[in-house]
Amino acid sequence: MIQIKRLIFSAVIVLLPVVGIRPQQTVRMNAVKANNYGVIYSLPKTSLVVTLKVKKTVFNRGEFYQYAQRYLNIDPITESRTEFTLEDVMVTNRGVVDKENSYMVIFRPNSLAPYVYLTQEGLISTINAEPVTEETPTFELPAPSPAPLNPRRFLSEETLMAGSTAKQAELVAKQIFDLRRSRNDILIGEADNMPPDGEAYKVVMEQINAQEKALTEMFSGSTQTEYFTREIVIVPTEKEIDRMIIGRFSVKLGPVDADNLAGEPIYLTLRNKTPKIESAISDKERERLEKKLSEGVVYNVPGKAQLILEFKNRALKDMEVDVVQFGTKDVLVKKMFDNMKQPIKVIFYPELGAIRQIIQ
Repeated sequence: MIQIKRLIFSAVIVLLPVVGIRPQQTVRMNAVKANNYGVIYSLPKTSLVVTLKVKKTVFNRGEFYQYAQRYLNIDPITESRTEFTLEDVMVTNRGVVDKENSYMVIFRPNSLAPYVYLTQEGLISTINAEPVTEETPTFELPAPSPAPLNPRRFLSEETLMAGSTAKQAELVAKQIFDLRRSRNDILIGEADNMPPDGEAYKVVMEQINAQEKALTEMFSGSTQTEYFTREIVIVPTEKEIDRMIIGRFSVKLGPVDADNLAGEPIYLTLRNKTPKIESAISDKERERLEKKLSEGVVYNVPGKAQLILEFKNRALKDMEVDVVQFGTKDVLVKKMFDNMKQPIKVIFYPELGAIRQIIQ
């Protein structure tokens, strides 16, 4: 095992739209003579992905809202506006390549067709085994509400020719009551022209309901809703986080950046539950440790952390998460992979660089 490169990897907070989530893609790398029977891989560091599920509601004022109480006895939308609500939040762990920790796993030349699966980013997935397919969890989003029908297509010639808004409102209200009366006559079987069968009955009732809804919305107004998600990505350092503002949320604007004071802050707290024990080691012990890490398969042993998300003085999430930056590293010794008859298989959690399973 040869360590390849060490670079400083800084912490970041990024606000991103979610455009779709796919299963992790992997690439098989064979250890052959051409690459000196070695495969270079990287270990990840933890990035915490906070996904916001947002509902957007558009309120449209009706053309005759001033006459809604007089003719239909309903309370209308009096002002067109758009509102955003934070419906839910999800936290997932997404590994990012830690360029400070890239290694080479070297096999014996006479090993039995050894291979390694890497993610497209170069993170280790498996050794001598097929990768485990896992999809990243995501929110199920309701379909957006359908666009409202144009009510003017249902207006009579008399209504369209009316000389004032008040007169138009009066005629449209009369048309609404006529539709309700027609529907009631069909329901009790007293309509002059009853639908001949069940399918015709369904079509007629749907048309009446659609017309009534479109015309009523000229008084009441209409609402349209749609849902979307937004990601906030945080890459912790080895230090704990105490109520850091990772983003903001505005009723009028939706998710905004952390420095946009138009929104209420979203706080993140991350407390290390497995603190490292600092101990002085001699030069000889350090040399022995570096030799150990240079001759096997290095993997992560993530630490545990308590994660708290707060918004408007309430906890959105209070959960335990794995954080590579709070953990340590260990190594699978090289001789484990020297068995030619039955190669050892190792399956990792690619997002953590931790061992999931060892199959002998």
